[in-house]
Amino acid sequence: MFSFSEQNNFFGRRCVWVNGPVIVGAGPSGLAISACLRDQGIPFVVIERSDCIASLWQKRTYNRLKLHLPKKFCQLPKIPFPEDYPEYPTKKQFIAYLENYTKKFYIKPQFNECVQSAKYDEACKLWRVKTVSTTGSIRSETEYICQMLVVATGENAEGVIPDIEGLKDFSGEVIHAKDYKSGEKYQGKKVLVVGCGNSGMEVSLDLSNHNAKTSMVVRSSVHVLPREILGKSTFDLAMMLMKWLPLRIVDKILLIFAWFIIGNIQRYGIKRPSLGPLTLKNNHGKTPVLDIGALEKIRSGNITVVPGIKRFTEKTVELVNGDILDIDSVVLATGYFSNVPFWLHEKEFFGENGFPKTPFPNGWKGKGGLYASGFTRRGLAGATADAVKISKDIGKEWKKELNHKKQKVPTHRRCISTF
Repeated sequence: MFSFSEQNNFFGRRCVWVNGPVIVGAGPSGLAISACLRDQGIPFVVIERSDCIASLWQKRTYNRLKLHLPKKFCQLPKIPFPEDYPEYPTKKQFIAYLENYTKKFYIKPQFNECVQSAKYDEACKLWRVKTVSTTGSIRSETEYICQMLVVATGENAEGVIPDIEGLKDFSGEVIHAKDYKSGEKYQGKKVLVVGCGNSGMEVSLDLSNHNAKTSMVVRSSVHVLPREILGKSTFDLAMMLMKWLPLRIVDKILLIFAWFIIGNIQRYGIKRPSLGPLTLKNNHGKTPVLDIGALEKIRSGNITVVPGIKRFTEKTVELVNGDILDIDSVVLATGYFSNVPFWLHEKEFFGENGFPKTPFPNGWKGKGGLYASGFTRRGLAGATADAVKISKDIGKEWKKELNHKKQKVPTHRRCISTF
């Protein structure tokens, strides 16, 4: 899989020289880059803190999850989805696709290795990536040394836990949406969902389908669009219109269709932002909600929209409008954040929020062989675009390095040189 030299240093840490890039993260972004590099014959190492590929999808998503966009916008480079897959593949189908993808390109991540730090050594012009193995009860450390580092840990590495007054005093169950699986165990219970993005809407829908008494907190404005317009994916329609029309015009067209299809959502306590859905996504990375049934539950009263939270008590929640609700459980659909600042010792390319400072589409390459994949706020399509650009750039640098080494070797010895 990769070429390396290995030794143990004075402190017992295993040192590994990687003859190629180190890729941190075995999610879709890391797998896509690995496949593109494998296709070029470039060696690499993939480091993954979990014990499986795509751990976010396998371990931290709810059971009913489906891809929100048509499969053609979600497939990784080199291999499309199977033809018999539906337009919106299920979680189980997507995981099966990724596992087949991994086998096809012989990607063998170093599982259960958590990156503690990654730092560029200016003197040696190399990256030093230190990891701790989490396999079993024995703790072992490894330092990977490489010329190129690909950060592919993604936008959703950790769940955001909001600091709400009294939340720690609440006696009922409090979980983040990443730990929610199904509404089956909440049947008949009063559940408060905090957040109204795609996760919040879908968790609320699932809870309602399992006969939970569901309330959903809508604190800020949000765009809600139908998933399909006139039988065509809303996203697909938007991409087609953007080839011919300005963004602001496309926004207006989408909102007109949304008005006719789903009506005035403000009457249900959901305010639309002043910026259009695509403009808001481009400028601020805020994704519109694609409705798959939650609005109908809101109209029928099976999901109650409530305003922001003032405080929790042991068994209740007080809202900003003064209302007090008795609740049994809380699901925090409050989003995710990048964990890059916790381990990457670099401040020029990545910002404090864990995203590249350079905006899309140029935020994929830094200095000193540093790359970022999956931070475009454009989902799987963005990860695929990053993978293609990064692998091409690495391939170009790889060929340069090979040619440089060949020039150093006398002509009569080139046939026995190894890299």
